[in-house]
Order: sequence, then structure tokens, then C-alpha cells
Amino acid sequence: MAIYHFSAKVVSRANGSSAVASAAYRSASELHDDRLGRNHDFSNKAGVIHSEVMLPQGAPERLNDRTTLWNEVEAGEKRKDAQLAREVEFSIPREMNEKQGVQLARDFVKKQFVDHGMVADLNVHWDKAKDGSPKPHAHVMLAMRDVGPEGFGAKNRDWNSTELLKDWREAWSTHVNERMAELGLEGRIDHRSYESQGIGLEPQHKIGPAASRRPEQGLEAERIEDHARIAHENGEKIIADPNVALDAITRQQATFTIRDLATFAFRHSDGKEQFDQVMGAVRGSPELVALGKDGRDQERFTSRDMIAVEARLERAGDELASRAGHGLPAHAMEGAITRAGSEGLVLGEEQRAALEHIVGPGGIANVIGYAGTGKSAMLGVARDGWERAGYTVRGAALSGIAAENLEGGSGIQSRTIASFEHAWGQGREQLGPRDVLVVDEAGMIGSRQMERVLSQARDAGAKVVMVGDPEQLQAIEAGAAFRSVTERHGAAEITEIRRQREDWQKEATRALATGRTGEAIHAYD
Repeated sequence: MAIYHFSAKVVSRANGSSAVASAAYRSASELHDDRLGRNHDFSNKAGVIHSEVMLPQGAPERLNDRTTLWNEVEAGEKRKDAQLAREVEFSIPREMNEKQGVQLARDFVKKQFVDHGMVADLNVHWDKAKDGSPKPHAHVMLAMRDVGPEGFGAKNRDWNSTELLKDWREAWSTHVNERMAELGLEGRIDHRSYESQGIGLEPQHKIGPAASRRPEQGLEAERIEDHARIAHENGEKIIADPNVALDAITRQQATFTIRDLATFAFRHSDGKEQFDQVMGAVRGSPELVALGKDGRDQERFTSRDMIAVEARLERAGDELASRAGHGLPAHAMEGAITRAGSEGLVLGEEQRAALEHIVGPGGIANVIGYAGTGKSAMLGVARDGWERAGYTVRGAALSGIAAENLEGGSGIQSRTIASFEHAWGQGREQLGPRDVLVVDEAGMIGSRQMERVLSQARDAGAKVVMVGDPEQLQAIEAGAAFRSVTERHGAAEITEIRRQREDWQKEATRALATGRTGEAIHAYD
């Protein structure tokens, strides 16, 4: 069962740390420390399956050597309390094998760190938990200075921002969920806190294997004690109300197996006796619904609450689809198309068909399109038409990055769904009958959130237009909501790739979007 963990800390001399020693430990190697005049030997450490220094463009090749890299970092810092490196640690989903996990980590590190000019030392650890199950995670040590052909330069203060860390945390959950979907793996992760997700459990401190071997040492002893206390209290909450566990599990995956439940119970209980009580309470709960065996001959379960959510989602979609008061006058649409043409935008046949579909009279309209098919350009024309007819067009997406992309590509003022929901909860910025809410990357939205959005629009008399690809991006929360809505109410499809010009590139993009990754890679090769 995939779990979310992403943390960052600074390796600093103020607390007695050495960048060379830290790198030796993370990579399970022996490195010589020039400043201290000694070797740091952790070559007996087990579980490190991949070690790699990744350099940005323009960095000198000598920094590929781990000893050279971190000794140069140490030599460049003169202060006794110098900040030497930033370490980022994240959990890799247990559902992945080692090859998949390493590739997942490498792709993320390159995109988020190396492509932005950082030198990154990546180490993937495949440890074992107490129950023998894999506990894969990655450590990434990042240099804090800009680097050029001659070596390190000035410290980059922009990399210290809290907002950047928030972006990394969100980007990691998006990256994992996309890859899980591509690989056909069950389960999703969420970067939001338990409180933000509405889960009634207390998050636990992360206790690493080194700390668990040193329970008598000061701060670590306190953390281990606190970890056990929280686990015990969470276990008591679940025993008293098993629905707390069912709610938490089904926020990540709409259905689950007994193994998934056991993994969850192990994390939220203290000792075998309480683990057995937690398992017994959940398995005996009247809220647990058995669904029968899946294609792998495993029993699957869900909760009554999850079934109720999907029923409400279905009703809200049906009621929106039954309405017919949002048709766009012909003159408004023609004016928008003419204006787009005068600015050099010529819509293809599929784009025009999708445009006609979403400006129709229904209260809900869906568009399915691969990346690069010009969905945003088509939405920009629709926005112009709606505004000419007196509608207010608002854009929404699950992530801040997706909202920015929607606004940049279509001109529709956009923000996150969470931001809209917060405002609606405060009685502000309510939707009305003259509103069109455009939801982008709808395939990433889970059933619970989709139900709340559609119900809000239904009650307000607004129109909803959902755009996405149910194959490419899967829901972060549980449930393939967008797929179920499009299967029930239909959708316009845009499959013509317009971002690429060459036919073979267009076909490679289609292959990537439909899971034929090998074909796409072969085409580029």
C-alpha cells in the first residue's frame, strides 16, 4: 500500500555534520574527508541498490566523483555553522519493483532538481520493515551553490524558499500517481496532511532504521516513544470506531485487499495484541463491504461510505446532464471563432467538434484529449464565446501547477479546487446560473471531491465542463470519477496531436498516452 513521505532538512556543521560523512553513509561507501583528515567507511551498510551523482548542464565532469564533489563543497564553506547541503528524502511505493522505483526517483530528481541547476547525489535504499515487507525510499543530497564550468559559485537563496518545498511535495505526489497509473498499479498518495484530507488520525513521526537501533539516545528515544504513543492512540481510535480506518484507506484507493488493510493496521497500532484488535474491529465492521475476487484472485473490499459517495456523484451528474439552459447563442460562438482566426488560430475538425459540444445547452460537458491536442486553445475560444454571451468563466484544477497551465493556455482565470471549496465553505464566491466552471485534468480528481464539485454546481444552477484524459492521469484520491462520468454521459474526443509537427512524433505521443510506451521509445530511438 503506497504511503506518502517527503521531507527535507539541511546538513549543517552547526550540529556536527559533515557532507562527506553524510554522503558516505547514504551511498554505503568509503569516502576520504580532506577537512577532517579521515575516512568515513560505511561500505558494510546493506540495502543501497542505486547510487548516482547527477550533474546539471555545464557542471565540470570531476564532480561526478562523490569524494571530489563533497570535499569541494566542504572546502567552499568557511563558517563553523555553515550549511553544507540539503537532503531530501521520499518513500517509494512498495507496489513497484526495484527497477521501477529507481527510475521513478531518477526522473523526479532530474526534473525537479538537476534541470534547475542543482548538483544531486541520489541514493535509493530498499530496506526491509519489521514484518519483512520492502521499505523502499530515496535520499537526495543537494549542493546549495550554483555550479558552472569552473565549479561552485554563490549560494542560491531561491532554493531555500518554503514555497519551493511545497511545490516539490506536491510535484512528488503527482509524479508518483502518474507513474502508478502508467504501470497499472493500484493505490495513490496524497501530499496533503491527514487534517486537510479529513482523516481522523494523528500522523506519526518517521523513525529511520538507524534511530530504531539506538533507542537509548536522547532525542531519538523521545521520538521513538512518541511514535509508539501515536500508533497506540490511533489504534484505540480505530478499535472504538473502525470507520476511521475505512475512511482513511478509501481516500487512497476505492477498493482494497486484506493485505492492504494489514499494512494500514500495522502502521496504526502498537504491538501484536493491538494489531489483532484493529484487524478484528475493521473486519467485523458493518461498514465493510466485500466485493468478491479481482482478476488476481484476491478478495477486494470497500466501505459503505465509498459506495454512497459514488451514488451521490452519479445523481449529481445525472441532474446536471438533464438540464438544457446553457446553450451559447450562434452569434457569440461565431464571433469567438472569427476573433481566434484573426489572431492566427485555426481550429482542427476535432477541436471544432469539441467546441460545439461544450457550448451546447447541457449542464455538464466532457472533453477527452491526449496531451498536445490543443485542448487549451479550444477552451480559449469557448471562453471568449461564453464571455460574449454574458457568462462568467472560472477554471479549476487539483494542483496549483495545473491551474496555472489552464489559465496560461486558455485565458480562463483559474485556481485550485481546494481554494474554491474553502471559499464556498465560507459563503464566498458562490457559483450561479450564469457561471461556467471548467475543470482541467479531471482524471486526477477523486470521487469524493468530484461529487462535492458537481453537487455544488448542480445546486447553484451552474454549468460544468470537465477536460482530461482518464487513461493518462489517475485520481489522487480514490475512484476513477472522470472515467465514470464520461462513460455515463459521453464526451467529445480530441486525438489529433497538434503540438508535434512530424507524423512519427504525433504517433509516438499517442502511443505514450495509451500505454504503448515501448513503441514510443522505439520511435524516438
